[in-house]
Amino acid sequence: MKRIAIITGATGGIGREFVRQVSGYELDEIWAIGRNEVKLKELSDTYGEKIVLVTADLSEISGIEKVERMLAEQKPEVRFLINNAGIAKMAACREFSQEEIIRTIDVNCKVPVLLCNLCIPYMKQGSNILNIASASAFQPNPYINLYAASKAFERNYSRALNVELEGTGITVTAVCPGWVDTELLPKELNGKKVKYPGIVTAERVVRTALKDAEKKRDMSVCSLYVKCQHMNVKFMPQRLVMKIWTGAIKKYIRE
Repeated sequence: MKRIAIITGATGGIGREFVRQVSGYELDEIWAIGRNEVKLKELSDTYGEKIVLVTADLSEISGIEKVERMLAEQKPEVRFLINNAGIAKMAACREFSQEEIIRTIDVNCKVPVLLCNLCIPYMKQGSNILNIASASAFQPNPYINLYAASKAFERNYSRALNVELEGTGITVTAVCPGWVDTELLPKELNGKKVKYPGIVTAERVVRTALKDAEKKRDMSVCSLYVKCQHMNVKFMPQRLVMKIWTGAIKKYIRE
């Protein structure tokens, strides 16, 4: 039985870094899932025949069914499921279309749950699920409220699922980074250069996440900055937390 890793959002900064680091593990295949065929091909060119390219839009049920068929046909042992695909937009609620709202909730919430349920029957003791949430899951965040709320769902779901799977040897880890230095972060918004406090590299996020999963931790926070943030919001009134957050990012938002 071949041992595989499944990585969604595999062509993005964090997803690509997961592919790089997991490629060093004792795995037969890495199923790299993404929508962009050209970028997926770059992964196989870099990491070789171990990479299985899965072109799929997971916000569509056909994309989920494609993964389901592959699992049913090949019956692999899933050593890693890494739910990295996600959508984020910093804007006032009035700037979101209905399509954007539906797609964000589908990709950030529905897709990880569906893939977890599909993959768990193919997992054994020592398998790991890593759901990429965010430090935004720790508190309400105006102007990225849809993203933050969806990541709070993903974090809570992951930690609860980890408890449900106690005794199976399968670990579920909610990965909660702060700002990560990838091409997805805009350098400017509304003509203003954006500052990202506590920003870290994707390499550090992934390395810490894999170590925390190996230690069977249900949450991974990779920097002292975010650990302090997590502690602070536990004790500060949420109204004050939101006021501080809004004050820091309001200059980047269109009025």
